[in-house]
Amino acid sequence: MNSPKEKLFPEFPPVSTGQWKEKIVADLKGADFEKKLVWRTNEGFNVNPFYRTEDIAGLKTAESLPGIYPYVRGTKKDTNDWFIRQDIEVDDFAGANKKALDILNKGVDSLGFKIPGDTVGQENIAILLNGILPEYIELNFQTCNMQSVELIRILTAYFKTKNYDLTKIRGSVNIDFIGIILSKNHVKTEWIEVMKDAVAASVELRMFKTVAVNAHLLGDAGSYITQELGYALAWGNELLSRLVDAGVDGTVAAEKIKFNFGIGSNYFMEIAKFRAARWLWAEIVKAYNPDSECRCAGKMNIFARTSSFNLTSFDAYVNLLRTQTEAMSASIAGVDSLLVTAFDKVCKTPDDFSERIARNQQLLLKEECHFDKVVDPSGGSYYIETLTNLIAREAWKLFLDTEEKGFYESVKKGEIQSTVNASAGKRFKALAQRREILLGTNQYPNFTEKLTARGTKEHGECASGACAAHPAPATEVLNTKRLSEDFETLRLATEKSGREITAFMLTIGNLAMRLARSQFSSNFLACAGYKIIDNLGFETVAQGVEAARKAGADIIVLCSSDDEYAVYAPEAHQLIGNRETLIIAGAPACMEDLKAQGITNYINIRSNVLETLQELNNKLKIK
Repeated sequence: MNSPKEKLFPEFPPVSTGQWKEKIVADLKGADFEKKLVWRTNEGFNVNPFYRTEDIAGLKTAESLPGIYPYVRGTKKDTNDWFIRQDIEVDDFAGANKKALDILNKGVDSLGFKIPGDTVGQENIAILLNGILPEYIELNFQTCNMQSVELIRILTAYFKTKNYDLTKIRGSVNIDFIGIILSKNHVKTEWIEVMKDAVAASVELRMFKTVAVNAHLLGDAGSYITQELGYALAWGNELLSRLVDAGVDGTVAAEKIKFNFGIGSNYFMEIAKFRAARWLWAEIVKAYNPDSECRCAGKMNIFARTSSFNLTSFDAYVNLLRTQTEAMSASIAGVDSLLVTAFDKVCKTPDDFSERIARNQQLLLKEECHFDKVVDPSGGSYYIETLTNLIAREAWKLFLDTEEKGFYESVKKGEIQSTVNASAGKRFKALAQRREILLGTNQYPNFTEKLTARGTKEHGECASGACAAHPAPATEVLNTKRLSEDFETLRLATEKSGREITAFMLTIGNLAMRLARSQFSSNFLACAGYKIIDNLGFETVAQGVEAARKAGADIIVLCSSDDEYAVYAPEAHQLIGNRETLIIAGAPACMEDLKAQGITNYINIRSNVLETLQELNNKLKIK
């Protein structure tokens, strides 16, 4: 006899959403709930501090099953496994083959070969793939677009000569004419014919993708999540529509498309992005063959790579934290293959150590965390389900708007690039004002790190893709500057000046305020690579100024309370004169009176960190 189901903790009465909010409002002690706790995202919607079961009532995504149309919960039913990918630059085919065989024995099961177009040939491909068993791994190739069809034919012929089962070979050839326009403004008029030929050439390789949507270009340029997704959908639909118009069967065309996404550091939003991507793409593909009972062609194939936009040169080990959370987002969301960027890629050419760490980051997620065992563990989460629907709604709006204008035409006119670059500009500004935090760059920098001491490659040159040797294209192209580059350029200028710029904290007065402001100011000024000397406190301003001069200070930061600045600041200004630069930490009510006395430098939470430090470097004659 079955026992009746019992509810857990029946002694606790149910709590309504209204009661939860009343408690939160009470704990805020008068602060505005909307302003304090509701987050307005860059993507154009609000995120609440908590969600409950009624928030997902009626949402179709919460009722979906893994492996079932519209695939919001993944394209696999009983596993969440993915391919661990590593890319290899092929300048020596035998050397690339040796490296490929080595890393295949170290956990990699997806290879990405980047091959110069003028080296594509039967002999070279045979050397490259010697000893590699393509039926058990994933093979991906990137070469000159105009050589890609020939590469596909060579690969097919090679696989046949080896008697491999062509139906088991997975992989891709990254053919992308639109991404070249986005990044370099190179337009090829015959692009759709090449795409059609590529689909035809790969017909025997059923699981081989030959049409690429390189949406990661948008993410690495600084786009918002809904922009990357919305434009990716429009991009994919443009390719699908053009191929169908050229006579390719809609199902075949859809099955040949591979989406290459970036992964940003917004952990939960990125999980939701991939779930929404599969859902919306399935709906788009359905429109091309509405009467078909099989919806398999609508399964989005997703290769994800960790972001390059938020990688940093200084404090490069922090990149490990960024790439790890990004890899977690993608793997939990159920991507098909994943590449973790080496943490030191922007500092130097990755070596064996950094490449091994990148591989192991994924192996840990599988072997230690078992992320490959559970399909869509975020399914049913009030928060993730809500985010999935919000992102889908905004991305779909952008998709429809872009489709109305024509995606390809918008790209040729530079409109997509302009919109993404505008978003990047807002992010650069937010970073400068510390509304967006990049750990180790604009907040909590490594005070003692010296980039030049590592013997690393130069960075920041020709960052915009325009210089004397490479003039700017007539049509706007995607931003190529990383989020941290302006700060890195500033700090590197200080480092290369050969001078040790010393910032001295003159702490005095109210204990709590002087300590808080000295810590804030130390982090603020260390972002420019200045040497920081902090202090516990001085009895008088004169003692502090004397100690600063003995330390060889270039900058003296007065750290006290707002009330005490009216007395301490004029005294410090009189003692310092023009010998050192005096900075007041904070925004006291008496600021205007102090400015009238010639005290003009202030740093506080409303300061633009980048512009303030650039102005300081100019005063110190550091270029």
